[in-house]
Amino acid sequence: MRIITTLLFLAFSLTIWAQEGFEIKVSINGYQQQELYLAYYLGDKQYIQDTVVRADDGSYTFSGEEALEGGIYLVVMAPDNQFFQILVDDNNQRFSLTTAMGETQLENTQFTNSPDNQDFYEYLLYLADQRTEGDEFQKTLSSENASEKDKEEAKMALEGLSDKVLAYQNKFIADHAGSLPAAIIEANLPTDFPEFTGTEEEINNKKWRWMQKHYFDNINLGDTRMLRTPFLFQRVDYFVQKLHVQHPDSIAIAVDFVLEKMQPSEDNFKFYLIHFLNFYAASKFVGMDAVYVHLVDKYYAVGLAPWTEQEQLDKIVDNANRLRPLLIGETAPDLLMERRDGSKISLSSVDSPYTVLYFWRYDCGHCKKSTPILAEFYQKFKDRGVEIFAGCAKLRDEVPECWDYIDENEIGEWIHVVDPYGRSRFMTTYDLKTTPQIYVLDKDKKIISKRLGAEQLEELFNRLLEEETLEIERSK
Repeated sequence: MRIITTLLFLAFSLTIWAQEGFEIKVSINGYQQQELYLAYYLGDKQYIQDTVVRADDGSYTFSGEEALEGGIYLVVMAPDNQFFQILVDDNNQRFSLTTAMGETQLENTQFTNSPDNQDFYEYLLYLADQRTEGDEFQKTLSSENASEKDKEEAKMALEGLSDKVLAYQNKFIADHAGSLPAAIIEANLPTDFPEFTGTEEEINNKKWRWMQKHYFDNINLGDTRMLRTPFLFQRVDYFVQKLHVQHPDSIAIAVDFVLEKMQPSEDNFKFYLIHFLNFYAASKFVGMDAVYVHLVDKYYAVGLAPWTEQEQLDKIVDNANRLRPLLIGETAPDLLMERRDGSKISLSSVDSPYTVLYFWRYDCGHCKKSTPILAEFYQKFKDRGVEIFAGCAKLRDEVPECWDYIDENEIGEWIHVVDPYGRSRFMTTYDLKTTPQIYVLDKDKKIISKRLGAEQLEELFNRLLEEETLEIERSK
């Protein structure tokens, strides 16, 4: 009995071992190239997974000892990168398919040992047939020669066709619950708004708010298989970039919403947390570094990004710590600098409704372009409550040339300061990796805007002063 049991266990183990990894055999009628490629989607890009050469029987077999991650893969043909898609997940790792090149590829594709792929292709074929029928109705609607009656009938026929397709999709999802094709179809179903009442503006606002809450109702962001699809990145990007006001606080809420839903999938959570961190670290839009700091504080600094090596983690956290005091809305770090005569002056002591903090160097090419623009701006706004606190970012024996440049360019009218021995640590405090750098401060020295070009100052202050005037009028 023990021998029989042992043999059964051995046979079971060998069966499990034999099923590990993946093996996908592809035969393409009419394709004669030596190589064929297997690729996958990730984010907004595609990557090559495997390259195989043509076998003696004309087939191509992709294989590996480790199973493929679930998702939509591409079989890519040389030399012009035409491709068709296949589905891969735990239930679809070892199968074969035959297809043909050309316009009839869809109906000529057949799978063996992959019911999911076969069902999905039958679904795609059904959609293609319905689209052909719908195109005829659409032609009638757009035709200048069609009568109003014909157009109304075509419109009703299109609506009926749409309902028919939706019913088919819902039945497919119910009949194939949990499968990858069902998840893909459901993820791409149209959003069905509830009825809203009010003015047009009120209805649009209600739809917008409703969409923010329900945009991902049909897609499971915690399903790892969704990561390698052509639509997930587009959907996430649209949700964050289009469905939310592009203000750091609003974006932080949107990003947290996405990441919370992705947490059941370690891969999805990891990919998108890294994506958001890198995206907002590199953002050129004013104030978006606040999103970077938020991500570091909420996820990286508290151990929710365990894949990050300690050295890299330390750099990320240190960068956030340097940015945090410089975020819009924060009080600008005070600086104690000195004038040409050696007298001390602090940034906080500048008594002005607005202060432009300007860091520059006389040998900086961009500064040479910015400084004359700043001079023109100052002449227009110096009598409207604007002061400039300009720090030449040079040390020790290079400082005298700061004063020479100021004299040569006749820009001595505003406040010019230096810190020859770096006692104020202005380079570190204001993260001066490059110059010029501009910060706009209010009367309390809170940061209104920053890291903008000198040519943008006039537009910014026209808006600020206009808003200030309107606020005064409203308060009367």
